This record gives sequence, C-alpha cells and structure tokens, in this order.
Amino acid sequence: MSGTSLAIEVRRVTIDDPLVEPLLRELTEEYVTRYGPDAREEMSRYPRDAFAEPAGVLLLLLEDGEPVAGGAYKRYDERTAEVKRMWTHSAHRRRGLASRVLVELERAASAAGYTRIYLTTGPRQPEAKGLYLATGYTALFDVDADPLTIGPLAFEKHLPARPRAHD
Repeated sequence: MSGTSLAIEVRRVTIDDPLVEPLLRELTEEYVTRYGPDAREEMSRYPRDAFAEPAGVLLLLLEDGEPVAGGAYKRYDERTAEVKRMWTHSAHRRRGLASRVLVELERAASAAGYTRIYLTTGPRQPEAKGLYLATGYTALFDVDADPLTIGPLAFEKHLPARPRAHD
C-alpha cells in the first residue's frame, strides 16, 4: 500500500467556488515565476463561464476536503475540448495527480460529446510536456526542437466516440 491512504474525491466546481482559490493563486504564481509579470493576464484571458457546463468543466481533486489538483476544459470547437488550468498543489506533486486530472477531464469531455482534446503548454514547462507525452497525447510540434524556439507547445488526443450525456 502506498503512503497516500486518503481517498481522492473528484468534484466539479464553478470558478467562483472558494476551493478554486488555491488553484488560481498557485497557477498565477507559477506563470509569473516562469514567464514574467505579463503572464498574470493568462488567468483572466477567458470569460468566467468558459469553464462552465455544458460546454466546459472545472474539476478539483480533493483529499480530506482540501484541493490537491485540478484542471478544466472549455469548448475549442464543436468536437474539441481545450484543456486549461492544469494544476497540482506544490505540496502534492510527484503523486500522479495530474495524470488523474487528465483522465477525469477526458472522461467528462467524452461524456459531453467531444471526440478530441487539444491543449497547449508553455515552453518553460518541461514537466507538463513530459506529462502529456506520457499520457498518450500527440505533440503537434517537433519534440526534438528547442521548446523556446517554438512558443506554446500544442498537443492533441482523440477520444473514443460516446453518445452525448443527457441530463
């Protein structure tokens, strides 16, 4: 048995849920640290309802009621969901939580009728690039090139076709 004995709860939330605050705060800090003060604008780039159902989803992984990881998707086009706001709390990294978030986002997107996931990550986030390659995403760029010469690193993954969920 591993050292993580607490159960992980997956919870769909809205951007206004107080549990989302650590995700927004830490992501903003991470972006500013890696890309400079202008990166702060990324966190307000999309309308607040972009990650709301039915076109989008924002979910958190909670451990003992506390957010430890999360992520979201928004509609990119009719068949494609775009993953955004991938986050793992700094005290909970290297536990496979980001992979779990991706699996949950893929399930939700597929249930919502999307057949493809698209995402980008920054060139100064090698751990994110590694995560996406390790979880079956196809790089839409030359993986052997210097990431700093490319700009945002785009990935895609095709989802199994499923009937749309009816609520």
